[in-house]
Amino acid sequence: MIEQQQILAIFALNLSIMTLQQLKYIIAIDRYRNFAKAAAELDVTQPTLSALLLKLENELEVRLFERSNKSVRPTAIGETVIRQAEKILSQAELISETISEQKGEVSGSLSIGIGASIAPYLINEIRGDMTIDSLRLGKIDIGIAISGNTSQETIEIPFYCEPFHVYVANDCLLKMPKFNPADLLHEKMWIMKESQCMRESAFSFCKTRSIGRHIYEAGSIETLIRIVDINGGFTIIPEMHLPFLTDAQRENVRPIEGEYVSRRCVSIYIRKDFIRYRMLKSLIEIMLSIIPNKMIDSNLHNKIALISKNCHTLY
Repeated sequence: MIEQQQILAIFALNLSIMTLQQLKYIIAIDRYRNFAKAAAELDVTQPTLSALLLKLENELEVRLFERSNKSVRPTAIGETVIRQAEKILSQAELISETISEQKGEVSGSLSIGIGASIAPYLINEIRGDMTIDSLRLGKIDIGIAISGNTSQETIEIPFYCEPFHVYVANDCLLKMPKFNPADLLHEKMWIMKESQCMRESAFSFCKTRSIGRHIYEAGSIETLIRIVDINGGFTIIPEMHLPFLTDAQRENVRPIEGEYVSRRCVSIYIRKDFIRYRMLKSLIEIMLSIIPNKMIDSNLHNKIALISKNCHTLY
């Protein structure tokens, strides 16, 4: 069995014949575990990528991936080489990042994905595909989405939490100074399941689905409000949506009564090999000018500083 030090020695001896582009090839194959998808991401043909991998394996004199008709997976030595390749690419990027930091510059491109129910309140022009897979596979550099969706390959940075309010129809029987979830029994409830049925925010809305006429609709918050205006009933909306309402619509908003956890929390997601913290800080500063200070996570800046310090120490 080859020891890890021997593997790294093999990798170091052959590094002179490798390029950063070749390292990107093996990292992409590992992320997708599929030649067609990796080739599409790298903008090469599948046969070209297969040939490039075979050539690299011959040069290194090791087999990096086991291939079959159904799967592609790294060998034991391949796993170690891939992890080392990720570090080398991060070091290469860190050179540019360090130079920019010393110059006091913020430059370069950054791919951002924001959840559809969050984007309108932050940076409406940015509408990327925010899933953990899209982040893990390198399709985006930064993700902004509902909290609690991290993975082993990503880091979650709690960003802000905002309370929910109830929006009721003009003729809704629940029109009262405050709203108690216990009063929803005979009303239509319109909910975006993905963004409003949170693990820590669900209280009566999503837990008591068997009671009353609970109707779940996909779409945007704006769509749900129009549905309530036309069809009656009620929905719940995040506090940051309140400025988007007309004066007449604001009359239909009610606070939620009782000690229910009625809020949604949003986090920033990055991969563990992310190093462009200066750009991340610039992005956060822009969004902090939009989000009320009372909603911001109190440990946001400390968390980013700690992760950034660990990154520079590691590489």
